[in-house]
Amino acid sequence: MTTPEADRTPPEPPEGSAGAPPRPEERLERAVMAAEKALIEFEIAVETFRVEIENFSRLHEQRLGPLYARLEELEALIAEARAARTGDPEDLRRAQEARARLTPIPGVEELLHGWMDGQGLYPESVAMLTERSVQPPPRVRPGEEARRLYRELVRAAHPDLAQDEGERKRRDEFISRVNAAYALGDESKLLALQEEWAAGPVPERRPTPADELYDRLEWLAARKELLTELAGKLEESAIASMLRLAPDDPDGLLDDIAGKLAGEIAEREAELAALHQG
Repeated sequence: MTTPEADRTPPEPPEGSAGAPPRPEERLERAVMAAEKALIEFEIAVETFRVEIENFSRLHEQRLGPLYARLEELEALIAEARAARTGDPEDLRRAQEARARLTPIPGVEELLHGWMDGQGLYPESVAMLTERSVQPPPRVRPGEEARRLYRELVRAAHPDLAQDEGERKRRDEFISRVNAAYALGDESKLLALQEEWAAGPVPERRPTPADELYDRLEWLAARKELLTELAGKLEESAIASMLRLAPDDPDGLLDDIAGKLAGEIAEREAELAALHQG
């Protein structure tokens, strides 16, 4: 799909064709435009991947966090029951360490006047400081239509296509709203933004001097380097590693892990019951 800018750009005559001689900047301008389009596609891919990882990380915490917490609690209970039976100093030390990992730091709540406890800031405190809701953000996984709209909007309105500072600011503000709607998977909002952009002004692309074009290419190269670094960090994350195990069915992967954790919990509970009965 072509962008509005591409629709309005007449085809360039081949270099050396009859008529006016080609300007010295023409080849450089084409190189800049190609680099801009490539960078935009790269940014779309990185942002899409970031949203996917963020959503899967949130779902991972919601589904598996309570199971991991229960396993840690059972480990502490088992260590305490074993120490109570044996009285061995080493068993007592292990039991104390296991319980200490679960116990909030004493006195913190009083010292910080109800803002936090040994586990960290209260959700209400976080909400007050950040002006965000106390409720955790809902799980969002943008659908295919939202992905399509997002790609089209970014290709059409990306700030890198601006040729002056005023237009860049306008595009920056618009793309920030596009990103916010995409993060929520809000197709209706993305459609509204698409209509808004189509009705707005389309700046005329002006020829630029060669030195500005070279500066532009350097900026694009630096931006690509930053995005490559960000993409590398995302790829190296634990959540990305999990997603690679089941790219087509991440929910099924979480179900499998939850089943294994449930089995481990059952084993620990049986072990704890045996210690109490022995």
